[in-house]
Amino acid sequence: MDLLGGANVFVIVIVLLAVLTLFAGVKQVQQGYSWTVERFGRYTRTLSPGLNLIVPYFDRIGRKMNVMEQVIDIPQQDVITKDNATVTVDGITFFQVIDAAKASYEVAQLDQAIVKLTMTNIRSVMGGMDLDQVLSHRDEINERLLRVVDAAVSPWGVKVNRIEIKDIVPPSDLVEAMGRQMKAEREKRAEILTAEGQRQSAILRAEGQKQSQILEAEGRREAAFRDAEARERLAQAEAKATEVLSVAVAGGNVQALNYFIDEKYLRAFGQLAQSPNQKIVLLPFEATNVLGALAGIGEIVRETFGDGRPGPAGPGGPAGPAAPRRPTGPATSIAGHSS
Repeated sequence: MDLLGGANVFVIVIVLLAVLTLFAGVKQVQQGYSWTVERFGRYTRTLSPGLNLIVPYFDRIGRKMNVMEQVIDIPQQDVITKDNATVTVDGITFFQVIDAAKASYEVAQLDQAIVKLTMTNIRSVMGGMDLDQVLSHRDEINERLLRVVDAAVSPWGVKVNRIEIKDIVPPSDLVEAMGRQMKAEREKRAEILTAEGQRQSAILRAEGQKQSQILEAEGRREAAFRDAEARERLAQAEAKATEVLSVAVAGGNVQALNYFIDEKYLRAFGQLAQSPNQKIVLLPFEATNVLGALAGIGEIVRETFGDGRPGPAGPGGPAGPAAPRRPTGPATSIAGHSS
């Protein structure tokens, strides 16, 4: 019985040892992680995600590296720019472990190493730029930092994907000075725009006045041309009328001369009556002869456009003058009112 009991204990121990050995040799790696395997303290290989086998009691798990993309904060630090302005800067860095073995054995405290390296390069990059460039060229700063830091961490088996500057905080007195400068620049631009608008308005008004004067001068020239043409035609008509009258008088027709004189007399009298400063017109006694002149004009018209019979003619001579006419109205003074 003692031998049987000892054999059972031995079997149980062997089974337990086999189970422990099995569990020691089978390793399950989660997705997003890579484990390193060390044999007697020396790196041998890297376990990928999934089920893996190792040599129990000889191999052991060294480092469990996260190969997913990670982000670390870059703490605030004071940076002196090229023009001796002090600004406070912080940022963030995105990186990913590409080679778990190098990230485990090439550098100690990987996260701290990346933070220190990024802070140093921030001071180097921004220290060579003016304050205005630092505030307005963040993309350029991020690009230069990414290029430099990624090249520096490449031997560590790490890939830096992005570096972003979060805040750039100038000193308070510098912020106030920048605010005053910005206000002055805006006021300057506003005054320039106002002056430019006034200048453009003055130019447009002057151009309008110029065009108005040009058009007015064109109108006066056209009117003068028309007046001259009218006077020329009137003079031609007067000359023609004088010529016709001369021919008529030369032919012995004295009535045409009388008509011409009476027509001038009536026109002058009409102009006198239409004078704006004339309120009452007094006709002298001789002015009543105008009525007789009107009757003479009527006889001339009848002789010209009527039956065309001349007055009695003497023997062998032209027709004699018409019989003397009487005034058809009373020989008294006539007073009229102009409108």
